[in-house]
Amino acid sequence: MKTHRAVRTPGGLSLRVDVRTLVVGTLLLLVALTASVVLIGTGDFPIPAADVVRTLLGEGDPGQEFIVTELRLPRVLVGLLVGASLGLAGALFQSISRNPLGSPDVLGLGQGATAGALVVIVLFSGTANQVALGALVGGLATGFAIYLLAWKRGVHGYRLVLVGIGVSAVVTAVNGYLLTKSDIVDAARAIVWMTGSLDGRDWDQVWPLLALCALLVPLVLANSRGLRMMEMGDDVSYALGVRVERVRLVLMLSAVLLTAAATAASGPVGFVALTAPQLARRLTRSPGPNLVPTMCMGAALLVSADWISQRAFGAGQLPVGVVTGVLGGVYLLWLLVTERRAGRI
Repeated sequence: MKTHRAVRTPGGLSLRVDVRTLVVGTLLLLVALTASVVLIGTGDFPIPAADVVRTLLGEGDPGQEFIVTELRLPRVLVGLLVGASLGLAGALFQSISRNPLGSPDVLGLGQGATAGALVVIVLFSGTANQVALGALVGGLATGFAIYLLAWKRGVHGYRLVLVGIGVSAVVTAVNGYLLTKSDIVDAARAIVWMTGSLDGRDWDQVWPLLALCALLVPLVLANSRGLRMMEMGDDVSYALGVRVERVRLVLMLSAVLLTAAATAASGPVGFVALTAPQLARRLTRSPGPNLVPTMCMGAALLVSADWISQRAFGAGQLPVGVVTGVLGGVYLLWLLVTERRAGRI
């Protein structure tokens, strides 16, 4: 059975389509949308899935319309956007570094965004919007520092990961210092934010993240060919006409922005950026970056984890960051055992 098919458009453009990747991406998108409908119907006032769909289409009664569109839909949309953003950022960093550990979690971008938020909370007692802005600035500053420290006639994967681990350790220490210097109220508020949660999210978090994704996702996909070539090495990429450093800078900046914006919207949600690209690659069995399937995988993971956090532990809800941390830790242990049995580690 052929896994690739050539498609020619009426305008004469020829494309090669990976059938398995297309099928996997479509199924993951359906899983994410189905989980979203189920999640919208979950709560103290349960709504059947059919009524949720009718309400989303504008045919629900006033009570259901208020609950769905004003209370629950923004939270689900933030979950979808955050999951897709983290998944895409993880795929970019892992592809650029050619290392499965090259994700924002390991490189310290989440910790950097956390540091920015803690500065606003601890030193200025800022509002929610100010905390989100501080997280965005902190993530960008950390990404810029990692890029500068890793630069030596270009940025290479092994050096990028090592510098990221070092920066992550330093920023984590800074975060601990900020917590020790805060009063009990600010410390409690900071700890809740650092856990990663979708509670209380509304349209104010949806629109900025949606606008950023609408800008960056097409930019990333437009540079996906260069990213695929770069996985074969810089010398081969230069020979094939890829402007390596330009493509790498654009994609790294995009990944940093996506990570910082996602963290600003929900707090540092762990392991989604690390596991989503690897799970998508295992399903598609494609060696490339698998950008679109990874986005769908990240969205499906986060929305499913949010449903688990609301339903699997009785009346007391867990923050979604706790659930993704547990699931991601279990996946990493399974991956290490599998790789060891295969003799690769």
